Amino acid sequence: MSKIPEPQSSPDGPVYEGRLLDRDDEEVVDQGISFDIGTLVSRRSVMGLLGAGVGAFALAACSAGAPGTTTTQSASAASSASATPTASAAAAAGALEEVPDETAGPYPGDGSNGPDILADAGIVRSDIRSSIGGGTTAKGVPMTLTLNIKDMAKGNAAFANTAVYVWHCDASGAYSMYSSGIENETYLRGVQLADKDGKVTFSSIFPACYTGRWPHIHFEVYSTAADIADSSKAISTSQVALPKDISESVYALAEYEGSAANLSRVSLDSDNVFGDDGGALQLATVTGDVTKGFQVELTVGVDTATAPTAGAAPAGGMGGGTPPDGGPGGTPPAGMPPSS
Repeated sequence: MSKIPEPQSSPDGPVYEGRLLDRDDEEVVDQGISFDIGTLVSRRSVMGLLGAGVGAFALAACSAGAPGTTTTQSASAASSASATPTASAAAAAGALEEVPDETAGPYPGDGSNGPDILADAGIVRSDIRSSIGGGTTAKGVPMTLTLNIKDMAKGNAAFANTAVYVWHCDASGAYSMYSSGIENETYLRGVQLADKDGKVTFSSIFPACYTGRWPHIHFEVYSTAADIADSSKAISTSQVALPKDISESVYALAEYEGSAANLSRVSLDSDNVFGDDGGALQLATVTGDVTKGFQVELTVGVDTATAPTAGAAPAGGMGGGTPPDGGPGGTPPAGMPPSS
C-alpha cells in the first residue's frame, strides 16, 4: 500500500498536490473535509485525462493511504447500477419529478443543530459501517445504497460532482453522535461525490424501524464540493423509503428486535414524512436477500430552479418517531425533539 507523499515547502507554506494545506500544523490526512474533497476532485480530473483504465488504478492507489476515504465501488454496488431500468427510462423520457424536500430530523450531525461531522477529515468515504478513526462498527444486514442524482434544470442530465451526505439509524434504531452511549461514535454517516453518471454508492447496513416512523435513510445533496461544510447550502434534503416486504424479512432477525412490531403500527400513508404521497418518489428499488445483503437504489431528481426548504419539518411539525436510547421504542436523547 502506497504511503501518502509528504507536503512540499513553498513561500506561502506547505502544499500538497499544488494546494496549500488548510491546517499547516497537521498531517495531510487531517486537513478536513474541504481539503479531502478537493483532493478527490483533482484526482478525478487526472483520471479523466489518463483514461478510465490507468486513471482508475492510480486513483485507487492514491486513495488507499487516506484513512476512511475511498471512491471505489464494490462488485455488488456496480451490479446494482442496473436495478432501476424503469426509473432510468422515466428520467430519459422527461417524466422525472423532483424528490420532495423533507425534514433532516433532529439527528443530522451536519452542524445545523450542534454536532457537525461534515467538518471532519475522513467523512468522505463509501463504507460507512464503522466510526471514523476507529471505534464501533455497526452490525446488521449488509446494504449497498446507490443514489442516482439527476439535474432537472439541465434536462435530467446526470448531476456529476455533487456532494451527497447520507445518514441513518442502526439496527436498534439509534443514531450515532446523539443516542445514549454512542454520542462519540460516527458510524452510518458519510459523504461521496457523484461520478460522471451522477451516482454515489455507500456500503452500510439495513436500518431499523423505530416507533412512529417508516424505515428510511436521510440524505442531503450539495451542488458543489465547496458547499458541503455549510448545511444551509443543501440544494435538496430528503429521505429514502424502504419497501415493506423487504423490511419485514430483515426485521424477522433477532438483531432487529422490536422493529417488526414498530413497522406493524405505521404505513407509508400514515408516516409523517412519506404520507403526502405514500412515498411515491422516494420508495427505493431493492434486490437481494438477508443472507447476502441488499442493493438499494433510488433515482433522485433535483431541480436547482426551485428554492430548497433546507430540511424544514413536514406539515404538523417534527412529530412521529422516537429513536431509542437503549432499544426499539425508547425515548430520544435528552433534550432532543422526537425524530423524523
